[in-house]
Amino acid sequence: MQRRHFIKAAGVLATIPALSCVNQTSAQTESSSEKKEIYEWRIYTLAENGTTVDTFFQNTLIPAYNKMGIKVGAFKLHKEGEEDKRYFLFIYPDITTYFNCKKNIWKDAAFTQAAQPYFDETAPNPAFSALETYLSEAFDKIPVYRKPDPSRGLFELRIYRSPNEEANQRKVKMFNVDEIAIFDEVGINSVCYGDILAGPRMPALLYLTWYKDEETRSEAWSKFSAHPEWQRIRKLPEYAYTSTQNQSILLAPLAYSQL
Repeated sequence: MQRRHFIKAAGVLATIPALSCVNQTSAQTESSSEKKEIYEWRIYTLAENGTTVDTFFQNTLIPAYNKMGIKVGAFKLHKEGEEDKRYFLFIYPDITTYFNCKKNIWKDAAFTQAAQPYFDETAPNPAFSALETYLSEAFDKIPVYRKPDPSRGLFELRIYRSPNEEANQRKVKMFNVDEIAIFDEVGINSVCYGDILAGPRMPALLYLTWYKDEETRSEAWSKFSAHPEWQRIRKLPEYAYTSTQNQSILLAPLAYSQL
């Protein structure tokens, strides 16, 4: 629950019966969540060359989610490393749709029939050795994702980890109030930002940006680093110690990606 919701709930508890408070607070939280998208990242560490996972996602899983109104971004590492991976971004309009999709996909007879050969094949011969998931809520500044330009050739996924929950909320505020506006000026092209609700390591946030290529990315970040407004806000005491570890992952869109 976000801090502002907690404060509201505390005030209600002091004035009305507990049961009524719970109902009202839940309604407020749900109403707020419905205004901002929910992002689910699934990161697969492949056990083979990726053909099996790609075929399943392209021909079976993504079409099933599309029938439920969900778009899916599909990516691979921009430069292949020792571990080959696949990164998938599922975009939900709200948390209720996320839960409904999770349940209803298994009630889709067409999907289960089409998916069964994949499940039968990969049960004895796994197509991936690990799966990480991140569930996050969109930021206030960008409540709905921004569609990348067709010229996009490079994406960057960044994960910022904070020392505690309060520091994480201040880092989210830093993006909402100041940092994203600078990104827009210098050519760091936003796709989506998410305050992580559940993930392997927390508290944290993550966001996705796009560029034409590595050169335009380097130029954009150089402009950002030198921007006078960034030089100002990075020294503000209210943003001190908000992030202790930043991870940058360069991605390339797969041919069947919907982003």
